[in-house]
Amino acid sequence: MPSPSDDRRQLKLLDELRKRRRDLAKTFGPAVLLTLVGFAIALFFVEPAPPRELVIATGHRDGNYYAVAEEYARRLKQHGVTLQVRETAGSVENYDLLLHDEGVHLAIVQGGTVPEGTGPERLESLATLYLEPVWVFCRRGLSIGRLSDLQNKRIAVGTDGSGTQRLAAALLEATGVRNGREGTVFVKQSGRAAAALLKSGEVDAGLFVLSATSPLIRELLLDEQLELLSIDRSRAYSRRFPFLKSIVLEQGVIDLALDLPRRRVNLIAPVANLVADSELHDAFIPLLLEAATDVHRPGGLLSDTGAYPSLEGIEFPPNPAASYYLEHGPSFFQRHLSFWVASLFDRTKIMLVPLLMLLIPLVRLAPPVYRWRIRSGIYRWYAILRGIDQSLRGDSPEELADCERKLTEVERELEEVTVPLSYMEEFYNLHLHIDLVKRRLARRRQQPPAATDDQTADSLTITPQE
Repeated sequence: MPSPSDDRRQLKLLDELRKRRRDLAKTFGPAVLLTLVGFAIALFFVEPAPPRELVIATGHRDGNYYAVAEEYARRLKQHGVTLQVRETAGSVENYDLLLHDEGVHLAIVQGGTVPEGTGPERLESLATLYLEPVWVFCRRGLSIGRLSDLQNKRIAVGTDGSGTQRLAAALLEATGVRNGREGTVFVKQSGRAAAALLKSGEVDAGLFVLSATSPLIRELLLDEQLELLSIDRSRAYSRRFPFLKSIVLEQGVIDLALDLPRRRVNLIAPVANLVADSELHDAFIPLLLEAATDVHRPGGLLSDTGAYPSLEGIEFPPNPAASYYLEHGPSFFQRHLSFWVASLFDRTKIMLVPLLMLLIPLVRLAPPVYRWRIRSGIYRWYAILRGIDQSLRGDSPEELADCERKLTEVERELEEVTVPLSYMEEFYNLHLHIDLVKRRLARRRQQPPAATDDQTADSLTITPQE
């Protein structure tokens, strides 16, 4: 069993630890507290946390934009973010939603469909996602070799609000083909409805803006009554319209077994763009581009691996966060932390610099303050010791007894104090000086009382002057 002396030592040690913690808290506490107060104040200037839901405008449910957005939504859901995919008529409607609907901050749009008068301050480009060719299918036997040959034909050009209609009108206008001129008729249908009209002969040609992997494109290529028009001046179109790219569709690239297409074809292709308004929270951008990278980085029939997403072919100023991500990849926080924690750090890292500038001098000031606190305790005992030493000039027993009592109290306090090793020199010097005063006190007690003035006068021998 532990002895009473062991218990006393343990209690004394615990008491010293408590005192040491109190000293450290008094020394470093103000610096930490001041920094936390600064941090709390700075939080008022930090961008608010991103919402839990985000809406993206796409296109028809059977189109590639919608399918891509659904894939993004699946990936964002893994990070606790709900991406609502909104079906629309196409790029024109998407732009209208971005500009006028406060609930829509993101859209996939077709290159070349920017509304007139849309300033760069309203929208930002996040990335180009992939190439989406313009497919021109015609009825066989019509001798159509270029777009200008579509004059006086019935042409399916896409529905109102779609990017297909906007692009078809621009391309046909550039070649002199206009709705209503010389019997030319623009039929406002797209997708499967336009394909049905083309197969039945109700239209002579149809323009489609679809992915090379679209089932509808495969279906049209297999139809023996139809033929795919090769754009003979594809490079000229890409020069006239910067949002278009001249590409070559190699024979059999869509299906080697069925040899689709059955000849080498020149095409033009706008890029599908991921566009956002200025209200989109920056925290979503790395998350969206991570999803876009996973989906589009492998490449496809028309692009090499790693070509997309990129900033090539964008039509608005790039978002700074998107530019950084596409050049450097995810930040340190985004690589190692969850989305919401990384978002917090990314939003607060700007204010960490001034807070560190505040914390560093405070921390550097703490050790001198700690040393001053330790030495101030020793100096307090020295002040008491000096008062005792000055009191030894008195002769009364009461004064000497009071000095002895004070010395005893100082020694008792010192027995209960633990001083850091770096201050043991001052501590032992204090003990030596206490012993010195104690010896002086003992000698003072042994001396006879000082003579009074009368006694001194009586003892003097006055000798006459000669």
